[in-house]
Amino acid sequence: MFGVVFPNRSFPIDISTFNQIDTFHWVLDMNTFVGEAYDSIREVCIFLLNSFTLPADKALAVYIQSPGSPFVFVGAVTLSRPSAVLSLPWPEAPAGLTLTAPDAAPLSAKIGVSVEDIGTLPSLDVAAEQKIQRLAMKVGENLFNFMQSFCGVDGSKLVVPMDILDRWFKKFQERSKRDPEYLKGFAL
Repeated sequence: MFGVVFPNRSFPIDISTFNQIDTFHWVLDMNTFVGEAYDSIREVCIFLLNSFTLPADKALAVYIQSPGSPFVFVGAVTLSRPSAVLSLPWPEAPAGLTLTAPDAAPLSAKIGVSVEDIGTLPSLDVAAEQKIQRLAMKVGENLFNFMQSFCGVDGSKLVVPMDILDRWFKKFQERSKRDPEYLKGFAL
């Protein structure tokens, strides 16, 4: 049905390594591979196998769970997107939480995969959306800092020159042409 690879960390892992919960849900216990160092695994590549036909309106959704935290959606694959490299932003365990009794086996991080309707998923590539959000925030911060250096105050209002956006954009374009590394500083 599907397989996964942890880039630079594993060979392809097939579905038989996952614990099948029911017909449409599988869970991989990260202790199997890395013990408590699960958060050092930053990416997973998930792919559909050629012999498996996923219905056109379904997706294989991927979730991650840190010990003591709920599952968090990280992305999905579909027939039209049969593989994907997904970032794994592991949620932090709640502070001060005692996860297990002293004599019990420790809880571990998990990767969950489930067959779901495409329409119910927020976005197939969460990491790409997060990168776009970070990029927009950095560009906005750059604009704000530029405008702040030209601002005046009139009562409770900020006053900026009318051509401030044009000046900022021209400076932004000139700097990116002069220094190709400049724009790379905006990406995370």
